[in-house]
Amino acid sequence: MERRTFIQKSLIGAGALAIPLPSYSSQKSKKLCVLHTNDMHSRIEPFPDDGSTFANLGGMARRATLIQEIRRKESNVILLDAGDIFQGTPYFNLYGGELEFKLMSQMAYDAATLGNHDFDNGLEGLKKQLPHASFPFICSNYDFSETPLKNHFLPYKVFDKARIKVGVFGLGIELEGLVPSVSFGATKYLDPINVAKDMVTTLQQLNCQIIICLSHLGYSYKSQKIDDQKLAAKVGGIDLIIGGHTHTFLDSPTEVKNPSGGITLVNQAGRSGVRMGRIDFEFDRNKKIKKANAEGLAIK
Repeated sequence: MERRTFIQKSLIGAGALAIPLPSYSSQKSKKLCVLHTNDMHSRIEPFPDDGSTFANLGGMARRATLIQEIRRKESNVILLDAGDIFQGTPYFNLYGGELEFKLMSQMAYDAATLGNHDFDNGLEGLKKQLPHASFPFICSNYDFSETPLKNHFLPYKVFDKARIKVGVFGLGIELEGLVPSVSFGATKYLDPINVAKDMVTTLQQLNCQIIICLSHLGYSYKSQKIDDQKLAAKVGGIDLIIGGHTHTFLDSPTEVKNPSGGITLVNQAGRSGVRMGRIDFEFDRNKKIKKANAEGLAIK
């Protein structure tokens, strides 16, 4: 499908690219394919072919095609995003995020979390666009109870993928000093370490075989500011942290030893949709993670 046709149809409605999803109930596979993006920044079309670093890379139509190809081969896929969906091209200025959410819905994203730029049109601006998203937003450490977004987000969600319980929670960066206060209003930022520990406990009690954190904290800072690597080192029980905010291109996930004695994988797929992360987890017959294979998929 030509990308302009894909985009034009998406402006009219959300049914232009209906990607059929397989029925997982009868599958016996012990494999989970995790696909993930972050910091898309309203990059709907590919970068121009002008000799720059990302020339002719990216584009929502190409990503949709790649996702469709993977789903044809893999029966057990979960597709996630780690925030900063908004801001960066005129598409956001014109449509306020409607197009981004419609295209992600057509690609059948399972869930996303919020990044700081997703507040750029304020709480009401974000609320206005949420009906265009057919997938849930998972935000565990933002308290929206005194804002117009009360009850619009989930603290966590459990997905059943071929009888593998996948627990997902989301952590956002501190907005104070990063986002104008008028844009986030009475949103309260909760300590991500304490929240993560609570989320892991909850998801373990729900018998999740794999726990994934969608994080917009950032990959790594030299300061004491909390980041994905510090989170992994301080909170046990997280199997995978899918990161964002720092636009970090990782060729393979970073392995961090956690307090439980296990390994937490930390991965991030750069920015602007020029790459999509893929991690294939294999489970033994007791539904314990046996191994994980990862690659970064260029969108071209």
